[in-house]
Amino acid sequence: MTVIAGRYRLLDVLGEGGMGTVWRARDETLGRDVAVKEVRAPAGLPAADRRRLYARLEREAWAAARITHRNVVTVYDVVTEDDRPWIVMELVPGLTLSEVLDAEGPMPPRRAALIGADVLAALRAAHEAGVLHRDVKPANVLLANDGRAVLTDFGIAAVEGTSPLTMTGELVGSPEFLAPERALGRTPGPPSDLWSLGVLLYAAVEGNSPFRQNTPLSTLRAVVDEELPPPRRAGPLAPVIEGLLRKEPLERLSAAAAEEALRLVGAGGAPRSGPVSADPYGPGRPAAITTVIPASGPAPGARGGGAPAGPGAGATPSPGPRDEDRRERAGRRAVTVLAVGVVLLLLAVGALTYALLRDEEPGGGGDPGGGPTTGAPTTSGTGATSGPPATATTTSGPTPTATRTTARPPAHTVLVYVRAVRGRYAGPCPPPETEAPAFAATLTVGRTPASVEYRWVTESGEGAAGGWRTVEFAAGGPQEKRVEHTEAAYRAGGTRRDRIRMEVRAPVGTRSNWVGFSVICEQATPTGGATSPGGSPTAGSPTPQP
Repeated sequence: MTVIAGRYRLLDVLGEGGMGTVWRARDETLGRDVAVKEVRAPAGLPAADRRRLYARLEREAWAAARITHRNVVTVYDVVTEDDRPWIVMELVPGLTLSEVLDAEGPMPPRRAALIGADVLAALRAAHEAGVLHRDVKPANVLLANDGRAVLTDFGIAAVEGTSPLTMTGELVGSPEFLAPERALGRTPGPPSDLWSLGVLLYAAVEGNSPFRQNTPLSTLRAVVDEELPPPRRAGPLAPVIEGLLRKEPLERLSAAAAEEALRLVGAGGAPRSGPVSADPYGPGRPAAITTVIPASGPAPGARGGGAPAGPGAGATPSPGPRDEDRRERAGRRAVTVLAVGVVLLLLAVGALTYALLRDEEPGGGGDPGGGPTTGAPTTSGTGATSGPPATATTTSGPTPTATRTTARPPAHTVLVYVRAVRGRYAGPCPPPETEAPAFAATLTVGRTPASVEYRWVTESGEGAAGGWRTVEFAAGGPQEKRVEHTEAAYRAGGTRRDRIRMEVRAPVGTRSNWVGFSVICEQATPTGGATSPGGSPTAGSPTPQP
């Protein structure tokens, strides 16, 4: 039987897919069974693209290893064998959701809601760690024997989506679970995973995914253009499914609201009637400008957030589900256009008022002669407001009031993964720079511009000199950079076995994985004072290349 990395003995195949094979294996070091994913690049992929794919996969697997949650399969290790990565994961006894649906058919809404709530809890933990799944589907949900629903294959689809083979990688999977923005080539985010969860829930209760067609391309077209077929077996789960499957990401049901509704349905309750409100901006997203529609009522065709109109609300016959959906979407567009118009008008009025006040009050400090201020109240040095505030407008009739909110930029995220370029040196010391242990760190930021402050540290505290350094990510530039380091410290006449990693302190604090290395001095070669009399290590200098 094959042994991977001298430790994991492959026993039997648990499953196979487009990106590789999952094995049941025995960890002979710790004496436990694990799952090992053997990753294979698509056939015919050029060597350079294959290496890039494997490097990204390895980095994403280590990022996924940071997610600690009972509904996420734990990643134990990532090893390289035959020039490709193998991912060592927790072995979860049970069946996949796709296997259960194939064997039993559609499931009751309450059971589907409990599974969906567990999957959503896993996604929320991943999103908080800066990891997108991008491949949420029944085949990647394990129904464990202990009652958990566990989400697997974190990072795999993310690698495919960021490689040069975006469409090829996605078509290898299931295009019917792709969000419309991904099908259109737009940058995905957490709402893209929520869309896939909505398709999963629909498939669980209806027995088929809503947008599946005869070919992958026609399926993608349906995802982008077709209306959602009304779920007929979803019962109290229908509002949640419809809220998650809104075409526009910002209109989708928020993760918090969806999880609350799923827990409620799973407990035997039901969400409130009518459309479920969406919270388009989660933590770290820009703050929205809220526009209040006048009390005369919403725009024609818009559906309010309260209870639906009673039977006597209109004289025309009740429209069918598709007509109602079209009118609702048209109404939302009308409200959006009206809201944007009102916001622009208020901003224009505010800008004009500010300009007039600036013209009348040089320096923004009020009347030069000491008269009353006609703009915003001034503030004294102690922070107290001096003088009563006065209004700046004299128009008659109702005066629209705009509350200016400060847009919050998305929160920074930094992922860092370190791998050994050369992990072992044996020979005369000091080791030549071209042969000494060398390492490469890949830094990925969630947005630009960003200044990442980092340093290299060893577990023993020896070597890794250089202190804190900075890598700049320019606005609109690449979100990924590589930093290299050569570790030339050694122990004269002896062997140094150590581990190294990268630490980041800004814009957020994070650390990479540890990477082991060794320096074996086969003979002491003092040159130019490189070896100290006491045999203490001589540190080489790091060579960062942002």
